[in-house]
Amino acid sequence: MEETNKQRTKWEQDGVSNEMNNWELAEEESVDWRGKPSNPNKHGGMRAALFVLGLQAFEIMGIAAVGNNLITYVINEMHFPLSKAANIVTNFVGTIFIFALLGGYLSDAFLGSFWTILIFGSVELSGFILLSVQAHLPQLKPPKCNPLVEQNSCEEAKGFKAMIFFMALYLVALGSGCVKPNMIAHGADQFCQSHPKQSKRLSSYFNAAYFAFSMGELIALTLLVWVQTHSGMDIGFGVSAAAMTMGLISLVSGTMYFRNKRPRRSIFIPIAQVVVAAIVKRKLVSPSDPRMLHGDHHVSNDVVPSSTLPHTPRTNTKESPWRLCTVTQVEQVKTLISLVPIFASTIIFNTILAQLQTFSVQQGSSMNTRLSNSFHIPPASLQAIPYIMLIFLVPLYDSLLVPFARKLTGHNSGIPPLTRIGIGLFLSTFSMVSAALLEKKRRDSSVLDGKILSIFWITPQFLIFGISEMFTAVGLIEFFYKQSAKGMESFLMALTYCSYSFGFYFSSVLVSVVNKITSTSVGSKGWLGENDLNKDRLDLFYWLLAVLSLLNFLSYLFWSRWNIKSSRSNNTNVVGDENI
Repeated sequence: MEETNKQRTKWEQDGVSNEMNNWELAEEESVDWRGKPSNPNKHGGMRAALFVLGLQAFEIMGIAAVGNNLITYVINEMHFPLSKAANIVTNFVGTIFIFALLGGYLSDAFLGSFWTILIFGSVELSGFILLSVQAHLPQLKPPKCNPLVEQNSCEEAKGFKAMIFFMALYLVALGSGCVKPNMIAHGADQFCQSHPKQSKRLSSYFNAAYFAFSMGELIALTLLVWVQTHSGMDIGFGVSAAAMTMGLISLVSGTMYFRNKRPRRSIFIPIAQVVVAAIVKRKLVSPSDPRMLHGDHHVSNDVVPSSTLPHTPRTNTKESPWRLCTVTQVEQVKTLISLVPIFASTIIFNTILAQLQTFSVQQGSSMNTRLSNSFHIPPASLQAIPYIMLIFLVPLYDSLLVPFARKLTGHNSGIPPLTRIGIGLFLSTFSMVSAALLEKKRRDSSVLDGKILSIFWITPQFLIFGISEMFTAVGLIEFFYKQSAKGMESFLMALTYCSYSFGFYFSSVLVSVVNKITSTSVGSKGWLGENDLNKDRLDLFYWLLAVLSLLNFLSYLFWSRWNIKSSRSNNTNVVGDENI
């Protein structure tokens, strides 16, 4: 008994020792701005992360102000037709998220997150400046006209004017796309996961990052959109450029305090090597017990095998890395594969987000937006509703709920990331239930009673989704970052942004499919094809999304449990290998 206790004490000491060694190793792998090993007393921590949070708030402020009012500028100033203008805006948003993959790859493989942000942040700033210059100079725009009154006589931007516009727009897309995943990763790099206190602060950082995002979005959807509407798009684009400048100043101001991770060169070659080695050796059968390799075909735990000859290497030949991979490589590939179903589970979630930015805004347009005789709520500003709530809710969540949850779960994050994602996916279902009930009430009031509901009735669906996004979006980022795929943190952050692209794309496909299936009678255009909410059946479409969201949640429960079991199995195998 005493011997067992001594052994247990030794294991505990070894655990503490290994934890400290991991922390020291992490510090050796990170460097300061001069390329020297970072000092945990001088570099990293929440102080350094605050500079990154400043950049994040200013960057989202600038890009959101442009994106939310871009279609107005494209139609009214550049005179593109509505269908073409809509494609320009959706292509712009989609391109941002595609470039996020490029930014993640360049950061992890070659540049590091700091230099990637600085370089492509400057590219984004140049795009804002060029947009502002074009919006200000009449020589760079088509002649003025009112597209609503003089639709056929308005000259569409072509040639050099169109080239300047698209060059500016895609400089912004390139810069913002490459900056976005690296802001999150660089801020998280300031904390060491293997150190208990810093691991808790890392969880708080992800909450703080979402707070900065919410604050930037709120200012963009209110103040900056108001500036664009009342002072002109040239001033509005100029304010976006000023916001981005302030963000870069915030980043550079923290240079002396940052701990930077070294890039790992190519991040895809090790993955490809595992795939190739697995294909080449797909028919190779491994014995159930390594002792069988010595010729003992009847190995059991109760029988000690006879003496065996030790293996003696006869040649100095080196095995090709395309045929023999390290355990670390294999485990990283297994980790990436396990992320796929979790990633896929958020696509329906972002499809719901697409409805709140399109159909729900259209709902608001058909409701009474008047607050007083002289003030009306712009329907597009409805998207600011959840952010008003979140700037109060996120600090309360981190300061009150997380410490309480830590006592119950023993997890540094309070609520484990996978659980947090699941809570958000579950709540998003009720956002669509609320939207469906409201649309039925709004439609009946308008068609049957001739009454127009107040726009405040639409608030619950935005509030519920805002809470669900706080759980799912932050949980997804934290879960992806904390995976063991070392050297791929920025690229994994970029994958979380790609979920938005897939969600919006699936929304477009779903609308087309629903309209085709529901066009049963001659002349019918389906649930969403009449361009009139009083004739469309948007409420049924919302019920369909609610059902899909619930099924998606049930699917997520299965895959999250599978992920947890896989992680436990891998950890058990690693411990066993170390004992051997």
